[in-house]
Amino acid sequence: MTLRFDIPEETFADILVKAFTNRSFLTGFVITIVVAAVAIVSFFWTPFDVTRLIIADKTQAPSPAHWFGTDHFGRDIFSMIMVGARNSIAVALVAVGIGTGVGVPLGALAAARGGVVDEAVMRLNDLVFAFPALLSAIMITAIFGPGALNAIIAIGIFNIPVFARVARAGALAIWPREFILAARAAGKGKALITIEHVLPNIVTLLLVQGTIQFALGILAEAGLSYVGLGTQPPMPSWGRMLFDAQTRMATAPWMAIFPGMAIVVTVLGLNLLGDGIADILDPKSRRQR
Repeated sequence: MTLRFDIPEETFADILVKAFTNRSFLTGFVITIVVAAVAIVSFFWTPFDVTRLIIADKTQAPSPAHWFGTDHFGRDIFSMIMVGARNSIAVALVAVGIGTGVGVPLGALAAARGGVVDEAVMRLNDLVFAFPALLSAIMITAIFGPGALNAIIAIGIFNIPVFARVARAGALAIWPREFILAARAAGKGKALITIEHVLPNIVTLLLVQGTIQFALGILAEAGLSYVGLGTQPPMPSWGRMLFDAQTRMATAPWMAIFPGMAIVVTVLGLNLLGDGIADILDPKSRRQR
């Protein structure tokens, strides 16, 4: 199968040079790698056991023993942030996977078929899009109970219409192109054209949107955990850590500062990474920095 990319031909080395001379991409890449590394390390090691309660050490300020201090149960906040990174990334990654796996085929189908199929898919997307992730999570947890799995389902469902719209818009811009007309003249069907020509030419849009939705997924997971619908204790979650800290801002502000910084830095890194990818791979959006 021959894939056609409607972008100037560049070697892998050319792309690498552009990537590592792009400040937005480089900054976002470093931040993302560091956060991912922390999450991976947490599978094997954390300075302290995040499920162990040591009341005698509660609300200790940052120190050499506890870099980010301890919470109201004496748990090490740095260790909790490490495990919280793992949970947030896992929820956001699976949710984005659901949105991509369902939304992209729907959007591509709508663009390829048009007419009644296009109208039906987009009206269904509008219906799903009318229910934010929080509202979907409330409905799901009302039936199945709170938990990380239900948060994944809620965020994933919310991502489906987002990716469907992006895929449809990108595909509609590709279908009138000359090489698509040539493929149709050669006897290729719409399904084959979509796979061989349309999807490769919108992969940049999907990749950039994926980084954006990944960042939004982390924010959504934190929000759901904050209201008690996401990751459940004793497993740490950045959102749940902020909830526990809200009544202790005067006495133990570090309980809110460090989880909040973790969320801000992670989301910023992902947004910078997406912006850098757009600059590198999409000639139309490339800007001089």
